[in-house]
Amino acid sequence: MAAAAAFLLRLPGLTRPIRADEAGFLLVARAWDPEPASVYGPYFVDRPPLLIATYGWADDVGGPLFIRLVGAVACALLVVAAAYVARLVATETASRWTALAVAAITSNIAINAVAVKGELLALPLLMGSLWLALLAVRDRSWVYALGGGLLAGLALGFKQNLVGGIVFTAVLFVASTFAGRIGLADLVRLALTASAGALVPLLGTVLWARAAGVDLDALWYAVYGFRFDAAGVLASGSAETETVRAALLVVSALGAGMLLVIGGFVVHIRGEWEDDAPLTAAVAGMLVVDVAGLVLGGSFWRDYLFPLLPATALCAALLARRHSKRGVAMRSVIAAAAVSTVVLLAGWAGYQALGLQEFDEVDTGEALHEAAAPDDTLVVFGGRADLQLTSGLPSPYEHLWSLPMRTLDPHLEDLEAVVTGPDAPTWIVEWVGFETWNDTAGEELAALVQERYVAHGAGCGTEPDHRRTIWLLRGTDRPAPEVDCHGGGVGGAAAGDQPSPVRTGTSPARR
Repeated sequence: MAAAAAFLLRLPGLTRPIRADEAGFLLVARAWDPEPASVYGPYFVDRPPLLIATYGWADDVGGPLFIRLVGAVACALLVVAAAYVARLVATETASRWTALAVAAITSNIAINAVAVKGELLALPLLMGSLWLALLAVRDRSWVYALGGGLLAGLALGFKQNLVGGIVFTAVLFVASTFAGRIGLADLVRLALTASAGALVPLLGTVLWARAAGVDLDALWYAVYGFRFDAAGVLASGSAETETVRAALLVVSALGAGMLLVIGGFVVHIRGEWEDDAPLTAAVAGMLVVDVAGLVLGGSFWRDYLFPLLPATALCAALLARRHSKRGVAMRSVIAAAAVSTVVLLAGWAGYQALGLQEFDEVDTGEALHEAAAPDDTLVVFGGRADLQLTSGLPSPYEHLWSLPMRTLDPHLEDLEAVVTGPDAPTWIVEWVGFETWNDTAGEELAALVQERYVAHGAGCGTEPDHRRTIWLLRGTDRPAPEVDCHGGGVGGAAAGDQPSPVRTGTSPARR
């Protein structure tokens, strides 16, 4: 029942437009054309090929939103796997409470019950790797160890920092040896077979890259190297913005019940250690690594909480099995988490039904789709791939997200070359001011855009200091996009309500 609920409570997401990251992954998948120096060809994304391949497959099967259905199935499988793990380490009663906890958290609007990204798709694989690791120690079975390593390795194919399954397995094996549950020979055999399983997806990716003609340096950079460069860019960003997002993330973890479940385990870790030191050490090690990954990732988006779910499930199971006050407290927390999910989902549904949700990017993209000619192209400054996808127009610029642009084209030289070159985009949407991240480069870009383009409308979500101008290449005859902004968004410009095409060298955001 919990698995069915987790599946059903994710289905309302099928009624909402595709989000920015989902749209970006889909655009990369549709244009995928490997080259020696580029894993994906026309567009750059810092994600493993397995994730992009999954998006491409889902799109082929059922269109852009089919990935939401795949995500719902992943949540249901996660609940089932979590219940089996809880039954293995605790009791039947704890298994039911754990299933309820996991179903509630995966469906909670406070985190993300709509969009489906790599973190969510990897969860059943991570949970399954913990299950097989526990079975491998119990039965001293290299087959289970091999399977657990394989699942842990596959999880990395959806998000490259999801090493929690590998850490849990390694700590469990070593700690079980010290506790006398398995011998040294067992440790060597299980560790080798688990490692072999984890290497299978890695070797498969490398073989694919070689067969596709992609240099391994390019593959490494796309999956890992870029993150090191991007970390410096994130660190130089607005501390206030990051602090606000981090605070919202903590509030979301609290509202969904995740923080209380983990906190209960931390408070009672000494008692859990006395009962089962190897398992407690493995859970603690996984938590430390997953929390470190969340913090070091920067950005602090709320769905970065999803990788903590497998460890959260184990924390819930270990405490919910008890008849003491800690068990009562944990079961109460899980019940409250379920109530939180239902209440927040009802509020969200009402908000949607009243038409209060703004879809500025989608509304703007639809208007551009109506105004554009079939061969037109579009660049969205600020990296809104959902607008790009909805417009139906390809981009001659390789960066669909703002972070890769800020990292790989910090002085906007590549974008300036595109704007002034033979493949200049027909349309440019100034979703954020050109000078948002670099004053000097932004002023230069603004001057080039003024020279080659004319203001031809404005997108939804217009703010007093920035009109989100839509620019059209000079000499091109197109109707002005008639943007119909829904959900209470401030309207954009229609044909008779255009911002003046005369601008100074300073972007609207700096006026």
